[in-house]
Formats: sequence, C-alpha cells, structure tokens
Amino acid sequence: MMYRFLGLSSMATVALLWGSFFSSLSAAGLGATPADSVRVPEGFKVELVYEVPSDSEGSWVSLTVGPDGHLLACDQNGGLFKITLATDSEPVKVEPVEAAIGGAQGLLYAFDSLYVNVNGGKDEGGVYRLQDKDDNGSFESIEHILPLNKGGEHGPHALILSPDGKQIYLCGGNNTILPKEVPHSRVPRVWDEDHLLGRMPDARGHNANRLAPGGFVAKMDPDGSNFEVIATGFRNEYDIAFNSVGELFTYDADMEWDVGTPWYRPTRVNHVVSGGEFGWRNGTGKWPEYYVDSVGAVVNIGPGSPTGICFGTGAKFPAKYQQALYVLDWSYGNIFAVYMKPDGSTYTGEYETFSTGSPLPVTDIVIHPKDGNMYFTIGGRNTQSGLYQVSYVGKESTAPAPIIDTVEAKELRALRHRLEDLHFHPEANAANVDFAIENLSNADRQIRYAARIALEHQPVESWRNRLSDLDSPNAKMAAVVALARTGEKSDSKLALQTLLSIDVDGLDTAGKLDLLRAYSLSFIRLGAPDEDQRAKIIAGIDSHFPSSDPRLNREMALVLIYLNAPNAIDRVVDQLVGGPSQEDQIHYAFVLRDAKEGWDEKNRKRYFRWFKNAASSRGGMSFGGFLENIRQAAISHLDDATKTSLGKILDKPEVRDPLADLEPREMVKQWHMDDLVDVLNDDEFAYDFEQGKQMFAVAQCYKCHRIGNQGGVLGPDLTGAGGRFSPKDLLTAVIDPNQSISDQYAATQFLTDSGQVIVGKIVNLSNNDIRVMTNMLDPSQLATVKSDELESVELSKNSMMPAGLLDSLTEPEIRNLMAYLRAGGNSEHPLFKAKK
Repeated sequence: MMYRFLGLSSMATVALLWGSFFSSLSAAGLGATPADSVRVPEGFKVELVYEVPSDSEGSWVSLTVGPDGHLLACDQNGGLFKITLATDSEPVKVEPVEAAIGGAQGLLYAFDSLYVNVNGGKDEGGVYRLQDKDDNGSFESIEHILPLNKGGEHGPHALILSPDGKQIYLCGGNNTILPKEVPHSRVPRVWDEDHLLGRMPDARGHNANRLAPGGFVAKMDPDGSNFEVIATGFRNEYDIAFNSVGELFTYDADMEWDVGTPWYRPTRVNHVVSGGEFGWRNGTGKWPEYYVDSVGAVVNIGPGSPTGICFGTGAKFPAKYQQALYVLDWSYGNIFAVYMKPDGSTYTGEYETFSTGSPLPVTDIVIHPKDGNMYFTIGGRNTQSGLYQVSYVGKESTAPAPIIDTVEAKELRALRHRLEDLHFHPEANAANVDFAIENLSNADRQIRYAARIALEHQPVESWRNRLSDLDSPNAKMAAVVALARTGEKSDSKLALQTLLSIDVDGLDTAGKLDLLRAYSLSFIRLGAPDEDQRAKIIAGIDSHFPSSDPRLNREMALVLIYLNAPNAIDRVVDQLVGGPSQEDQIHYAFVLRDAKEGWDEKNRKRYFRWFKNAASSRGGMSFGGFLENIRQAAISHLDDATKTSLGKILDKPEVRDPLADLEPREMVKQWHMDDLVDVLNDDEFAYDFEQGKQMFAVAQCYKCHRIGNQGGVLGPDLTGAGGRFSPKDLLTAVIDPNQSISDQYAATQFLTDSGQVIVGKIVNLSNNDIRVMTNMLDPSQLATVKSDELESVELSKNSMMPAGLLDSLTEPEIRNLMAYLRAGGNSEHPLFKAKK
C-alpha cells in the first residue's frame, strides 16, 4: 500500500522528462546517467561534469578535495585521479595521480599528505600516507601507516579530519579486523554476542564467523600512531561526518537478506558517540535499538546500500539544505537529506529524498569549500562512473545558515562530553566513580549510557559495593548492566538483588525494556538464577505479559521462556499464532525453538502448524532459510513418540506462490473513489480500532508497510501518514496507486533486444548486470538484465504496489482501515473515542 508516502513526494521537483532520456539509451550500454534525468528540488541544477571512461579510469568510489581546490577520486580496483574543475575558459581536466597505490574506499588530503585507505587492488589493505616531498607533482613517498585487512566491500572505508584539525578519523565495516595493537578503546573491551536464547547464523552462511565487535569507528594521529577505537557494532558504515558543533555521524547498512524478519534493521543514521555500541551481530543476532546497552539510531531510513555522506555546511544552498546531512544510497540511486534537531544530548531527525535517478549508483559526495557546490560520483562494482555537480540557481538566500542548537542541548552535550572524557585513559579514583554513578540516574538516556561506559572503565572493585546504595531504577539497571559486563560470576547475587528491588509497576515501557535487558545480561554474563531468585523474578514480571506494546512482548517472551515460567509456552504460542505482523510471529517461533519444558500436544500442533501458514510469507534472500532452520531446530528436540503423534504436521511446508494470498477473502466489489470519498470524513461513525488493525493485515499492508513498531520495511512507514495527508489522499493512494508514484518507489521498464519486457526496481548493479526486484511482495526474487542487451529503458507508469487490495473488504471495513491509517495505528486517537 501507498508507495507514494515515504520521503516527501509532494516536494517541488524540477519538471523532467525521463521518457526521452530512457528511450534514447541503446544496446551499446547505458553510459553515465544524463544530468537532466536526475531529480532534485526546485531551484537546484545538476550537471554531469565528467563521464569516466571505464576502460582507462575504472569506476570511482571515493572522493576528496585537494589543497588547491581540485578533486581527487579513486577507482574501486585501480588508481587515483586528479580532477581540475572547469572554469569559464578551460574545460574539466582529469589526469592520473602519479602514485603506485590505488583501490581506495577512503581518501583524505590533510597534513600536506594524501591519505589512502586501500580496500581493493593489488596493494595490502589499510591506510597509506602519500607525500610529494620534492614538489615535483608526484607522490614519491608512500608509507603504509596502518595495516588493515581488506575485508571485501565490508573492509576499510572513509577517512576524515577531526574538528580540531589534529587527528584523522576512519571507519571499517564488519569484515575489518581491528589492528593487533590497539593502544586504547573507548568501548570497553568486554564485547560479546550477548543473546539470552542464543542466535542462528545467516541462513545462507554469509559472515557466519564474524562476531563482535563488528564494524568500528576509530581515530589516529597523522602518522598512524595512537590508534583509538571510538565506537563499534556497525555492519558496514562507509563514511563518517562531523556536524557544525563537532558531533560525529554515520550512515550504516542493512542486511537486505534479512528483510521480513524481526532481526532486520533498516539503513539508519547513527550518532557516533564515545564508547558507543550499535548492536550489529551476525544472522538472527542483531540487537534491537531499544536495548539499554545499544545506542540506537537518530533516523531509520529503509532498505538500501549506504555509501558516502557529508553535511551541507559551507554549501551555497538555502539554509535548510546547509543544515542537512546528505547520505547516499547506492542500490536505489538516492541522495537523502537528513534534517536533525537536538534531543537532549543527542539528536532526532527526519529525511526527504534530495536527489534520485535510475540508475544512479552514488558512491561519494563532498561540498566544495571554494565554490559551495555539491559534487558526487556514481560507480562501483565496475559500473559506469561519472562526476556530477549540484548547484543552487534559485532565488532563496544562500547566506551562511545559523547552527540549529539550544542552550539546554549545549549543556547536556557538555555533561556527556565530561563523562566521555573518562572513556579515554581514565584515572582510577573515587571522584571519577562518584561522577559516573551520579549520572546513572540522569533523565537523558545518552548521558546514562556515557556514565555507564565511564563506570566500566573504572576497576569494578572500586564501585561494586555502591549498588546497594542506589535509589533510582535507572541507576540500578545501568549499574547492573555494567556489573554484568565487567564483573565475575560471584556478582550474580548482588546483580539480581539490585534488580529485584525495582518496582516493575512503577516503570514506563522504556524502563521495563531496560529492566528485562539488565536481567538478560545478568543471566548471560553472570549465570542463571537459583530457584528462589527465579521465582521472585517471575513473580515481578509475569503479570506484564502480554502487554499492548509489541517490543515489550518480545522481550518478556525471551525472559519468561528462559526462566521456564508457568504457562509461558501457552502465552507465547498465543502471540505466535495471533501476532498481527510476520516479524512478531517469527520472533516467537525463534524464541520457542529450543524450549523443552511446558509443552502439551495442543501447543506443539499449533506451533508446527504455524510454519505451514508462514510458508506464504516473503522476505529477503535468507528469509526462507531462517524459517526452515528454526523449524528444524525445534524438531531436533522432539522424541520419537512426539514426532509420531504430530504426524504430517512436521512435514516440510509447501512454499506457496507469493501472490496466492493477495485475495484472502471473497471479492466484495471493485471499489472506486466515487464509491467511498463521501464517507471518509464521517467522524460520527463509530470506528472500530481492532477491525481497522485486522483489515491492515487482510489488505496485505503488513507485507510491505510498517505502522508503529509492526509490519514490513519495503514500502514507506505509514505511522505518520495520517498527519501529513488528507483522508482523500490516503484513500486515493490505496485505490489508485498509479496516480502519484514517489521517486523512491518508481519502477523501471526494460525492453531487451530479444523483445523481453522486465519491470521493477533496480536494487543492485555489477559490471554488465542490472539486478531488478520485480515483486515487492517477494523481494528475494530478482531478475537480471544485461545492459549491453537493452533496446530501451523507460520509467514505468505503473506503481509497484498492487491494485485492488480493498476489493475483498466491505464498506465498514474500509472505513475502519482508513481510520486506522489516519490514526497511525494509535488506539488512543480521537477517532476511536466512543460516540455518543
């Protein structure tokens, strides 16, 4: 449903005729995407500065600004290139850089040197320092100052200058192994997997041996010394950037094979704080962002492949665009503008599509400090590369924009920074312990996080006995997390006593989530509770399951199954078969897979019958494998008698056609706008929230869309759609999805020279291959198009969202569905108040 709503599809864009561009492409190859087919907001102009000759200059993936204003670029598997930008009298000039190095996915010019972070080509991986010591125009001095393994496309990446201009920050994906000699880590070196009920590796075997700490952000001195880990737990963050007040951000990758599962995490913008852990783990093990020991995201964006990022600081753009963080999505060809505002000591934000094209595999981006224009490259994986310039030619002022900040935010950041100072070579003294403990109860979640990390850097014997003096629930939970991570098995009793002293009924949802994670970490790190402790823990939390919050239900199920709580199996199976989204249901199937006690024949049958019903569900490339692995794990715990009694229920489920459940009920009517538009604003109607929620599932909305914390991720999040669009617009998007199609969800139509027509969304490119997702309900099924076999390519006039999704609903059911959408899935919305 409603692919038009993610981003701001209603924002003013340049009126571009894509058809003329696409129909002109021939079987000779796509070439660099023409500038007039790249969509940008009104007032902006895009120019193709340089089309890279693939045979001699490769495919560019990294970009930086040189000392005299020229640009430097690197081929993913080849050499370096200097780009002298065009002037009124001279055209653009590109020439090879005389240096025996290449294959960089990170470039930085600083300290009279060119730094190259090699992740491809023939040279060893890691950071090289290039210098032209005799000023003859070539880099004759090449030092390998920081060896790193290449790590494929998840290896060493960006290099940027620190805000004070004294050090270099760098990042590496989850296949980059930390250097053997790490002088200091702001992340306490006690990282582990930390899964209460274990994890399963990726169903296709990807990165199965890659464990914590995952990808990292670090910094070093100009000569490569004093390497220091800043944050860990990333999947494959390609680039990093500082905002105008010196706070660091990155754009981390998803694992697209996980789409449709509860452990899928969309691409997201992260505030990279000192000591931060961002929760990437292999397979089913990704941490939810609400975990108390994970930092979480500033903005979640969706499926994609993050590459370069930069802030608009210094751009000759209107104010809001100067204040934006620009993040590049390689696979879908988008540049997003992320607008952040202070939220305590960290940030919240929203985003819109700034630029898009098809294909437009964007790789890196810079704001030029002299002309104030944006430059970005496309390329990667040997695809056609090009360099583009984005300038503002509109009428709005481009004067330097003020920094978005508040007095309160400055004070809270200053407090967080004081705590973060204790993450770096902290002195073990009582004053530092007192300062850390004092801030474990701070109302600001990120300050509590910084305080806990500071405490973990102190000797545990200097603060262990302080736990019994804590009053605040937040302080108690944070302290127990610290004790679990740094203490000894003998600390289990103290940890559980501290948590049992907390009044669960007095906690809000966030507090309950923190408590459950603190219990889990205590069990994982310090050992299982004894029988008396187990009974007390169950007595404190059992009555809260199930709740109205799906996040809380997930964590309660984990803990209660671990503790073998009375009737836990029955209640979790209820959640399994009754959950409104496939993500929730898969979570409960996973939780129950190894449970050995508390089963009866009825619940065994309900459990295994669920797998047959789930066979029509769809997700990423690993989705089906995950379901089968969970099912097999559960079967492995059955004795022969139980297997016999369950019979054919244990047979491998037949995989159904993904379109087979598009019409789960009898057709009522082929609805048109004229049939329903008059009833949309009838607020006297007694709307039924539960039926609206049910119809969201019946109409297949959950397949692609999220509302609140539930649903899919391939389509836009609909939680806030009712606040941005009128009831008429919402209904129009459902009944006639082809009327207005967002740039992000536009399909492309390919005609091959053999006459085959393929319609879908470009999701990947490599050499001559274009990978196309042809069915949003079955995203793992991709078609391959050969670029040298194309007769024509044009923008499809049809949405990828199926039509007719309401035709099996009655008029009252449609009313309730639309009310559910208008309310953003909130049962407390005024629409659902009892009518008099």
